[in-house]
Amino acid sequence: MLLVPLVLSAQKEREVQLDEVVVTGTGTEHLLKNAPLQTEVISGRQLRNFSGKSIEEILGMLTASFDFNEDDMGSQMQLNGLGNNYILILIDGKRIHGDVGGQNDLSLIDPQNIEKIEIVKGASSALYGSDAIAGVVNIITKKHNQHGILLENTTRLGSYTDIRQHNGVALNSGKLSSYTNFQLQHSDGWQNTPVEHTMSSEAPILDSSNKTVNRHTNWQVSERLTFQLNPALQLYADGSIYWKRIYRPSGKYAHYDVNTYDMQYNNASASAGAKWTLNKTDMVTLDVDWNRHAYYYYFTANTLMEDYEKSAGTIYYPYFPYLPNQKALQSDQQRTMVNLKSVFALPADNLLSAGLEVRYDWLNAPNRVVGAKVHDTNEALYLQDEWKTALGGNASAHLTAGLRLNHNSLFGLKLTPKLSAMMRMGNPWRIRATWSQGFKTPTTKELWYRYVRQMSGTYLYLGNTDLTPQTSNYFSLGGEYTWAGLSVTATGYYNHVDNMIALVTIPNYQAPEAYIVQYDPVKTRQYQNIEEAKTYGFDLTARLTLKELTLGVGYSYLDTKAEQYNTDNDRMHTVIIDGMAHHRANAFATWNHDFKTYRLGIGLYGRMSSKRYYQINGNGKGYQLWRLTTTHDFASRRKLSYRLEAGIDNIFDYCDTTPHGLHLGTTTPGRTVFASLTIRFAEGKKLSNKTQRRSSEDAEE
Repeated sequence: MLLVPLVLSAQKEREVQLDEVVVTGTGTEHLLKNAPLQTEVISGRQLRNFSGKSIEEILGMLTASFDFNEDDMGSQMQLNGLGNNYILILIDGKRIHGDVGGQNDLSLIDPQNIEKIEIVKGASSALYGSDAIAGVVNIITKKHNQHGILLENTTRLGSYTDIRQHNGVALNSGKLSSYTNFQLQHSDGWQNTPVEHTMSSEAPILDSSNKTVNRHTNWQVSERLTFQLNPALQLYADGSIYWKRIYRPSGKYAHYDVNTYDMQYNNASASAGAKWTLNKTDMVTLDVDWNRHAYYYYFTANTLMEDYEKSAGTIYYPYFPYLPNQKALQSDQQRTMVNLKSVFALPADNLLSAGLEVRYDWLNAPNRVVGAKVHDTNEALYLQDEWKTALGGNASAHLTAGLRLNHNSLFGLKLTPKLSAMMRMGNPWRIRATWSQGFKTPTTKELWYRYVRQMSGTYLYLGNTDLTPQTSNYFSLGGEYTWAGLSVTATGYYNHVDNMIALVTIPNYQAPEAYIVQYDPVKTRQYQNIEEAKTYGFDLTARLTLKELTLGVGYSYLDTKAEQYNTDNDRMHTVIIDGMAHHRANAFATWNHDFKTYRLGIGLYGRMSSKRYYQINGNGKGYQLWRLTTTHDFASRRKLSYRLEAGIDNIFDYCDTTPHGLHLGTTTPGRTVFASLTIRFAEGKKLSNKTQRRSSEDAEE
């Protein structure tokens, strides 16, 4: 079997990209070039060229709109000025399940099993409900539609004992298909500086053992079964288990002598569903999903630790001894969702989507949430209509209107609309405009949280049961020009969030007296509604393909303003939203060439960011990072194929040595290297995607 040539002419490759089917913007299939909402796609080809080790690395380097500031609690993602809480992460259209505070653990996503990534920016609550105020990121996984058997193994090694392991087994026999996936990730972590920030009255600690990124290990096993009962009805079920441990060093810390416990996570998921295809446009789907995310302290030394559950709610001195290898539950979060959705074609070029969604969230966090156990429920009905019409000549218009009625057990009813339009002015030009509202209820963490963190002193974090839901209005206007191998898009946006929830530093006397007596915090921070917040800016992307060479650039400008009440002077004042950077950009150049049974790929990638602003603990420094990758694909006549990847991250060895406890621009340790080997065995015939693509094209017409 010879290697199939993958290098296309500029125009042909561009046509293939524009003919990709996307679903995230409307929940229905559209060719990318005709998607009613502006959709950014990171294609499988881009993913193969880039050779990323994580979803954070992929999004951070291949788009200009994202920022990450990873720590032990999660990825700290930000999109166009809004953080984790406002970004909805989907895997094949289903919500990823993580911390209720939005600190999703993106290592749940195996980068080796990603087919493509679809990104829709702006409020999408009418379709997806809460959490979709900043945008939606939909991870589309590989479907492995191979008759027979497929075996694949990828082993990647990098600096600081960075290990990434992926194994997959796909079986397809008649009506039944199965895919089993295993992934493992490990890093020894690193320390950019031994200096640790202390309060202004004290000198910095110069020999801290604190690490910039701690040693960590995680693994996941997942299974998906699909049964094609008949040509119209497909049944499917999947499940996964996930384990992660973060190893925290013991040593000298400001205000904290030693770490006596690691952090451990245990996740599990199970789901089942059915898809009934009536014809090429009409379908009905039913999905039932259950997810669990449990977080523990895993003790490494004798420890006297708070345990409100054992003390039956005692406020003063609720401490109990823990021995090495014992665990203490910090939070157990479980979610059950039922989603019924239908899509029907109506007369006069209308496509109607309708759905019913029921969601139940349950949380047990004895040491972090007042009352230990809380829950809430959401029920929603949504409708969406898509209408297309010709405008004469090669021009056409596509209008989308949606409406969602949401009921929350704590906050009642809310109606959320959206309206978008796309105008096609011949083949080269497309104009898109969107107005949509967002809606987000306070999380259980924001309502009832109680947590103490040692961070250059004792910080007390508190929830607030007086919070009200957040709402937003999002406006965008953008244009797209495509011709041969050139594609240019420019989009301006404005997002106005009312009653935005954020952590606000409050005087200690405003906190419950019992907590102040017990913890004596240096600072107390509480979740509060901060009146209104505004984010606005524009995104620009350009891509040029010239036979074997592809060039691309992206730029994102952002500004934010939030009105916050100042208790010291009893006045409102304007602040920035934490983590904002005015300027971000990315650039890449890739070259691919086929030598019969060998394919060589070379890629140069750059990522730039200006200073990131924060209200406390300093600003993050601006930076630029450059990466060189090489890919080597080999094929044989024995059903085996091989792929070797090797590269250098952070070519110019930039390292942010800001002291621990202050904000970093980037956590990179400096120049690192990596290499990976993939071995793939396939026996059987691969199913063709032509039928699916033809159906999508017919639907577009």
